[in-house]
Amino acid sequence: MNQLTEDILIKVITQRPENSHKGTFGRAVLIGGNNQYGGAIIMSAEACINTGAGLTTVVTAEKNHAPLHARLPEAMVVDFSDTELLVELLKNVNVILVGPGLGLSVTVLSILKKILSLQQENQWLIIDGSAITLFASHQLPLKYPEKVVFTPHQKEWQRLSGLEIDKQTPENNQEKQKELTATIVLKSHRTEIYDGNQIWHNTVGNAAMATGGTGDTLAGMIAGFIAQFGGSSESIAAAVYLHSKIGDDLAQEHYVVIPTSISQEISRYMKNYAQKERTEE
Repeated sequence: MNQLTEDILIKVITQRPENSHKGTFGRAVLIGGNNQYGGAIIMSAEACINTGAGLTTVVTAEKNHAPLHARLPEAMVVDFSDTELLVELLKNVNVILVGPGLGLSVTVLSILKKILSLQQENQWLIIDGSAITLFASHQLPLKYPEKVVFTPHQKEWQRLSGLEIDKQTPENNQEKQKELTATIVLKSHRTEIYDGNQIWHNTVGNAAMATGGTGDTLAGMIAGFIAQFGGSSESIAAAVYLHSKIGDDLAQEHYVVIPTSISQEISRYMKNYAQKERTEE
């Protein structure tokens, strides 16, 4: 089992090339946020943008468009009901995140099925939150499982894997991951990543982060890292570690670490680690 330390950040986070533009840093589409849970997808988008994805588009319920634009004018927005635009949008993106605040309705199930069917071989797909429950409940197929990342908490992993929480040992988790083929980011007090070849064990994280929206923020960070640095397990692991590292540092002075406070710190931390990478070359 590999222990995650800040070395993963020095390895993954690099200086931005001088000769670059927004397309250099990837295109991400984030899909979620029904009428009740619009905040979830907004938190994901905030994390993705602050992580540095070049272009971020949010597909969400119309009710969430104004709040999204008010908080994140950098994000583009598309309505759930605009299927034609969604299909066109998905043709030219690097990474798709689906699930934060999505809900479990028949309408969003059809959206999830559409996304799964449209994934291209060169695209990464992150399945989070209620999209995991829908996927597991309806036994949906994956076109390119090796380019899929599931981000379940332990109860969602139980639905997806069939493993009761007390049976979720590293050995059993790894066996189920190999059946799915997709990468598993299993969120817990010490998050673990299963990618088929190895297990990554997060060494940071704290109880102050145990609040709604923390997982939505992590999903957005993973999307942003994949958009910029590619879909390697190291990129995914770096996003997981940085999320918890920032949370640990904030917890030194805060009883509760709210997810948006993590997002506000991402860019500053990434700048510091990019400079360390240059120093150590």
